[in-house]
Amino acid sequence: MSSSIKIVTIGGGSTYTPELVQGLIRRYDELPITELWLVDLPEASDKLAVIGNLVKRMIATANVPFDVRLSTDRTEALPGADYVITQFRVGGIDSRIKDETIPARHRLLGQESIGIGGLFQALRTIPVMWAIIDDIKTYCDGAWLINVTNPTGIISEAIYRYAEYPNYVGISTITNYLANHFASQLGAKEKDIIPYFVGLYQLSYVISLYHKHRNSLQDILDNMDESELRFKHDGTPSWDGQFIKQLGAYPGPYLKYYYHYEEMLERYLKQAATNNTRAEQVKRIEADLLQTFADPDFELDENHISDRGGTYYSDVACGVIASIHNDKRDYHVVITENNRAISDLPEGAAIEITCRMTKHGPVPVYIGTLPLQIKGLIQSMKAYEELLVDAIFEKDLNKAQFALQINPLIHSIQNAKAAFEELFEAHRDHLGYYEEDRS
Repeated sequence: MSSSIKIVTIGGGSTYTPELVQGLIRRYDELPITELWLVDLPEASDKLAVIGNLVKRMIATANVPFDVRLSTDRTEALPGADYVITQFRVGGIDSRIKDETIPARHRLLGQESIGIGGLFQALRTIPVMWAIIDDIKTYCDGAWLINVTNPTGIISEAIYRYAEYPNYVGISTITNYLANHFASQLGAKEKDIIPYFVGLYQLSYVISLYHKHRNSLQDILDNMDESELRFKHDGTPSWDGQFIKQLGAYPGPYLKYYYHYEEMLERYLKQAATNNTRAEQVKRIEADLLQTFADPDFELDENHISDRGGTYYSDVACGVIASIHNDKRDYHVVITENNRAISDLPEGAAIEITCRMTKHGPVPVYIGTLPLQIKGLIQSMKAYEELLVDAIFEKDLNKAQFALQINPLIHSIQNAKAAFEELFEAHRDHLGYYEEDRS
């Protein structure tokens, strides 16, 4: 790979982009970028211009010599790219609002990456991702595709299953929150601990935590206090401390949707009833951020990044790129292909796991057999993901609906059917890929 680097960001008008650029600026000595292309749809050109102008000001202030270019045509941007970052949402924030509000009418959880909301985001997004990969093969074959787009786990399964493009890494950040927390609890530096995450995107557990060559996970489990059991003071229920200790593994926060389903459902229904789902919050936050970013005197700070949510997504992507480019062989938690790391899942399955990041991509740590107490849920969710991806490839909406019905978050087939039909009609403009096979 050349010493100069060209990066193309698809979804460059996203309010995540300034954080991405901060990460690239901080790493300029190890990532000597010559070109950064920000690409978005023609209908998002005004938003792209605001973000593009802010990025150019950031580059000028930092005095780093890479060229920022804007485009509404990815085929113009892709030739010669070394890395392609995808961070887009088909249908924009309004599509996410539908995913998070319509399920409430059927007493189903609405969330952008899990359950029925994640399913419809996958139905809209995966055909577009396959088309992007076709363009990458045509214009910059061999470039690394770094995906931030949700639902990352299902998208990753679709890429490994049908796209035949090996140079791919899916990004997750919840793992970074936890790694930082573990380091704090152990009085260690984050770089000196190695947490073994295992599972699927937003359904992973820490089953070992190495510090100074010793597995210190039990120390963490034995000393969990109330603030840690709550994880975030956002109205979500606290973990049951005895349950966590019996589980013998540290669950990621999204596992509350499975282990505290009723409490999470009631919390979500209250948000939906007051027009305060996370999607509706994000729409308001993004509108304020874009107005702020348009000010030519504005200077970005950490508060503006944290307001948007999803903090660290873009910075994690930069870290992965730096590790690949420099063959660092350091540890990252990403979504990658199983390759026999977990014997209880298919060899080609997309998994979330701790990896060494090399110039050839991620190399997962070896896990072998999953602990019995977490194996069933992970396998059940993987079966759902595989069925859904097959349905998308086959353009079979009946099969997609069946996949939904076996999802562990679905407790009523009738409610699932009704919500599926309503969401399909709401998103019909973005589901033309399936229309000719609709029966």
